[in-house]
Amino acid sequence: MARTRTALCTVLALLAGLLSLQFTGAAAPRATAAPATFAHPGVLVSRAQLDYARSKVQAGQQPWKAAYDDMLASSYASLSRTPKPRAVVECGSSSNPNYGCTDERQDAIAAYTDALAWYFTRDSRYAKKSIEIMDAWSATITDHTNSNAPLQTGWSGSTWPRAAEIIKYTYDGGWPGAGRFATMLRNVYLPEVINGAATKNGNWELVMTEAAIGISVFIEDRASYDKAVATYLARVPAYIYLTSDGDLPKPPAGSSIDTSAEIIKYWQGQSTFADGLAQETCRDFGHTGWGIASVADIAETSRIQGQDLYPKIQDRLRYALGFHTSYENGTAVPSWLCGGSVKKGLAEVTEVGYNALHNRLGIAMANTQQYTEGHRPSGTDNYFNAWTTLTHANNPS
Repeated sequence: MARTRTALCTVLALLAGLLSLQFTGAAAPRATAAPATFAHPGVLVSRAQLDYARSKVQAGQQPWKAAYDDMLASSYASLSRTPKPRAVVECGSSSNPNYGCTDERQDAIAAYTDALAWYFTRDSRYAKKSIEIMDAWSATITDHTNSNAPLQTGWSGSTWPRAAEIIKYTYDGGWPGAGRFATMLRNVYLPEVINGAATKNGNWELVMTEAAIGISVFIEDRASYDKAVATYLARVPAYIYLTSDGDLPKPPAGSSIDTSAEIIKYWQGQSTFADGLAQETCRDFGHTGWGIASVADIAETSRIQGQDLYPKIQDRLRYALGFHTSYENGTAVPSWLCGGSVKKGLAEVTEVGYNALHNRLGIAMANTQQYTEGHRPSGTDNYFNAWTTLTHANNPS
């Protein structure tokens, strides 16, 4: 009888294991990261973070006041802005052709900018403008096409939910079109980003995953949130190297890139690896910065949602930030790194990660601190990073 019970338990355990793998294949069990109840507003910024920043602006304190002034003075905060929606946004490589690509990204940033302006000023004109922009797009867009469609969808899809979360959950004037906007995100954006882009440069899959997680929060889709987190936890180790990985970086999950030669080629020909080196470092710091920004943004959203991913990625993030800011700050480039020459231009991507790791967790980050404080107030890169000095500088919430 005992042997029968043991055999039965073994069979049941095997069945349970097979069921747990049905969505993700044999590589890993399905992630269960989504909260039982989603927090709102909860994409990149929480109500507590907004309240903290708002109090600093009202008190005229820096760097928040300067960041706020820059935001309100930008074209993105203009109350005379006219949205430019398209039914089909077509974006080729390097946005060529550019049929609605720039318009979509910038309208999304404008909607987010207006949502922030509403929260800080309580002037309903900004909330109405944000709604006008979001409603124009949700009434129009049906698809993204051409080779850059996944990346374009990731850029815009990362920003739209930030705006929508603030408006839906803080504006007391109502938003009748919120349901249609959610349908747009669910049907037009999420399918384009949820399955990742394993063989592309890592900034693609990371920003696509950032979009998928933000959309999942807004539409409260636990399954897509879990899937996006699983993609994230597999991609970050394949994007940022640590010496504990061994002689070579980890290959991107789901790709055929697995031999030494293929991995080195994928890492832009770099064959010597150091803590914090990224898959795109030897391409340029601009694309690398986008990848690093999404790594931090996703972890920030997860923290707001109560399932903090920072402990899983904090070593890679802090080393990546420190590695790249050291060269931005003037450290001489060694001969083993990218043939002795790097293309700088990290841009405004450090504030979220620096605040999380240095200010909240107390990690010493001298290079990142010098770079971040020296580039305040951060504005926007016109793609998906916007106003992070205002929202995240020294923010304990």
